Amino acid sequence: MSRLILASGSEIRASLLRNAGVTFDVSVARVDEQAIKQSLVSEGANARDLADALAEVKARKISQKNPTSLVLGCDQVLDHSGTFLSKATSPEEAVCQLSELSGSQHNLLSAAVLYDDGKPLWRFVGKVRLTMRQLSEDYIRAYVDRNWDEIQYCVGCYQLEHEGIRLFSRVEGDYFHVLGLPLIEVLNHLTLIGEIEG
Repeated sequence: MSRLILASGSEIRASLLRNAGVTFDVSVARVDEQAIKQSLVSEGANARDLADALAEVKARKISQKNPTSLVLGCDQVLDHSGTFLSKATSPEEAVCQLSELSGSQHNLLSAAVLYDDGKPLWRFVGKVRLTMRQLSEDYIRAYVDRNWDEIQYCVGCYQLEHEGIRLFSRVEGDYFHVLGLPLIEVLNHLTLIGEIEG
């Protein structure tokens, strides 16, 4: 059993860590993200603080059950001109979100928080600025129809590693942050504290 636990059910995050040669276990943190998000937004939280808080809640919950483990909590927040978008709950909602994002810029905040013995040890929030092309309504609908099974799990309704890259004219920032894990920063810290070789 590894000392590191990924407090996320995201297969993409797990694949990124696995591909980097990191040994870890997975324990999904069941939290009411919507309620937490609504509470923080009502208190005036910005996108960075929101992503950080959601990642921390997940890490804390799993760390309390596994005090001898190192727990990694992660979350992503999409900020479109001060409006925070969540994962679409239906193809129709995905079409609406993509229509809203079409032809404009948005920021994607990717947070990671490490907990050890029930206490926060390290945190990082990365930011990527993405510019979406002006998309036709027909293309958006066809794109959602083709990709719904995958994009329903993605904030913003796209995966840059698949057809989602075609939606954009410009991406400024770290590719791994878009995938939902500030991988380089996490690996650097795990190396620094001696959890992985380096």
